[in-house]
Amino acid sequence: MDFPPYTTPLQRAGHWALWLGCGAILVFLIAPVLVVVPLAFNNEPYFNFPVREYSLRWFNDLFGNPVWLAAIRNSLVTATLATLIATALGTLAAVGLNHRNLPGRRLIMALLVSPMIVPVVVLAVGAYFFFSKLGIANNLLGIVLVHAVLGVPFVVITVSATLAGFDMGLLRAARGLGASPLTAFRRVMLPIVWPGVLSGALFAFATSFDEVVVVLFLGGPGQTTLPRQMWSGLREQLSPTILAAAFVLIIFAVIMLLVLEMLRRRSAAMRGLAD
Repeated sequence: MDFPPYTTPLQRAGHWALWLGCGAILVFLIAPVLVVVPLAFNNEPYFNFPVREYSLRWFNDLFGNPVWLAAIRNSLVTATLATLIATALGTLAAVGLNHRNLPGRRLIMALLVSPMIVPVVVLAVGAYFFFSKLGIANNLLGIVLVHAVLGVPFVVITVSATLAGFDMGLLRAARGLGASPLTAFRRVMLPIVWPGVLSGALFAFATSFDEVVVVLFLGGPGQTTLPRQMWSGLREQLSPTILAAAFVLIIFAVIMLLVLEMLRRRSAAMRGLAD
């Protein structure tokens, strides 16, 4: 690594020490994941590391067992519905908060992002008592609504960050040419801010797909999601199928990070063109 000519030996040593410290922390965080990956391909019916014989036995059980398939289907349905609600509400909220003369703007923003701060178990307990009175405590609707609440802050933050470089004069020009507010948003603003909208939607989907506490409180026997099935498996029967499910979740997380990085670069390129 090339250093500027005015860099002192102490600064260089500090630079390398920082890199080594960051690398050690990264290895400490990634090491458990690196152990899970080979164990998911273990042929033996118990956890044994290092792996002696590799097999796809537990992946066949994951995608061939009706119990696990039902859990995956419930997770996909719940996450999709929650993402649609969170994306629509979060995008509209971010557009409204983009107006600097909005009264109570900071207070509204704090309320919208509060689900990221409040512990999930507190939110789950409150939602359970509230939805019990409405009769939706043990069905899909209650889980979807709470998951949408958990996903809204991510959409608001990502869309607000994208709108930070948006020229509101474009909307005023569209309105001056006769476009309705909805048409101006759909034809002018949305094509520019869609990377932020999609990024927020991905975060909302991942939050819902990987959530287990709310499902434990609000889910009935027919709403067993993949994380809840993994939780039940850890408590009742320690099966390597759980590791296969964890491997699938790891792959999903890696793909999501790659897509988010692609969207970030595209958003930065679009802001550069706008500038």
